[in-house]
Amino acid sequence: MLLLLVFSMQTRAQQVDLNLPDHDQKNYYFGIILGYNRSNYNITHHPTFLTQDTIYRVESKNSGRIHLGIMANWQASKHFDVRFYPLNLIFSEKKFGYTEKLPNQATASIIDQNVESIVMSFPLQVRLKSDRINNFRVYTLAGMKYDFDLASNSGARNADNIVKVKKSDYGVEGGIGFQFFFPYFILSPEIKFSYGLSNVHSRDESLRYSSVIDKMNSRMILFSLHFEGGGLGR
Repeated sequence: MLLLLVFSMQTRAQQVDLNLPDHDQKNYYFGIILGYNRSNYNITHHPTFLTQDTIYRVESKNSGRIHLGIMANWQASKHFDVRFYPLNLIFSEKKFGYTEKLPNQATASIIDQNVESIVMSFPLQVRLKSDRINNFRVYTLAGMKYDFDLASNSGARNADNIVKVKKSDYGVEGGIGFQFFFPYFILSPEIKFSYGLSNVHSRDESLRYSSVIDKMNSRMILFSLHFEGGGLGR
């Protein structure tokens, strides 16, 4: 019975029609990305935080937004790709929660502050692909990125900006994805983890909510759908 089952599965596999059979022969191709992301900051307290008698706690909360972009993919070999994003917009919101107790208050209160970001991200990634199984494939990826925040408030001077964020950031990324081959396009669901390596906090000692923070490093999880299409053959 086991042999019959294996033979039946192989027979079915042989009967599957391959979609886009010449796809792996293309030098490069392009795609469109739509996705959802969750982001926050990894916060390091400044030494003056210990001298504060009103702010007890600072935390960065997770929040979600969307992202979209255009991908260019170069197939260097059967199992190895290089990917670049000439256009990649990431909309995000970073939420800060401060727990503080003022002298005239009986209990501590929580103050929330939101910092909006529109990031133009430029990742450069390498992708390791498995063999194609009919109309399915799995892959892993890793790479580096440079981010430029179009909505950065680091140059603002008014005191309403509780935390100021620098315009530039760089970091590393890694993830896993799947390719599903359809007759006219490839759908690739992907999950990617992004870690910022630079300190994006523009510290301002005159702002009490900023002075207690020393460093902020960005953290992000991205769930993306890649719609991959045409390109040129070898």
